[in-house]
Amino acid sequence: MKFIPLLKFSLAAAVGALLALGSPAQAEGGGKTELLWLGQASFRIKSPGGKIIVIDPWLSGGPKTPAPYKTDLSALGKVDVLLVTHAHVDHIGDAPAIAKLNDIKLYGPADMVTPLITLGILPADHGHRFNKGGTVKPAPGIKVTAVRADHSSLLVWKNPATDKMESHPAGEAMGYIIEMENGFKIWHMGDTGLFSDMKFISEYYKPDLVLVPIGGNFTMGPEDAAYAARTLIKPKSMIPMHYNSNPLTPGTLAEFQTAMKGSSIKVVPMTEGQTVSF
Repeated sequence: MKFIPLLKFSLAAAVGALLALGSPAQAEGGGKTELLWLGQASFRIKSPGGKIIVIDPWLSGGPKTPAPYKTDLSALGKVDVLLVTHAHVDHIGDAPAIAKLNDIKLYGPADMVTPLITLGILPADHGHRFNKGGTVKPAPGIKVTAVRADHSSLLVWKNPATDKMESHPAGEAMGYIIEMENGFKIWHMGDTGLFSDMKFISEYYKPDLVLVPIGGNFTMGPEDAAYAARTLIKPKSMIPMHYNSNPLTPGTLAEFQTAMKGSSIKVVPMTEGQTVSF
């Protein structure tokens, strides 16, 4: 009879050890994905496995960048993955500085990363060139596929030798399908106008969440973005972005919400500095 308590204890200890060993996998496989909106098209994403993904970090120059990120890039924490959709200043922003600060690669359109390196803006070992249709695995469990965005890309840079502004071709803009450790997929559309292959991208990659530009002038406005959502993409959830930071992008959240009335798609409005989880 004295062996029974000991047996119970041994079984309990074994079960506890197995649960402890399983907990990291459970955290990666079933956890939440957190998104912090930093303004315009910039997001800090925390994956279920704890990876920090930063995309289009227009922070120090962004008029709506929340504190403390506007003045302190280290406030982002240790960045694991850095993505840039194209070279316009409100997207590339502080990306080269973040790459150097964290000693990581900047992933972006091939013909954008090349001039960043040749002009001396970015060290060669801090850039990774890829293009539409290409897939990279920039961190364990994270997969990123470049997809089409209908937009332009130009790198404007102040040459320190002449103290003059220069413009350099910077390839083609892209969007990204970002897949987390647990299979949750985010489609960051980048800057884009309407195009019919949005339907193909959505059907093929099956994103769970779409980050959609609504500001107009440079991208889709509220009505075009709503048409894309209702007719072409049909996602579970959408977060509007690329508005409220530039007088040349007059589209509003209210206009987009009005255009989406009656749709079953969940629109998740955010304010700069807010975090949401999925």
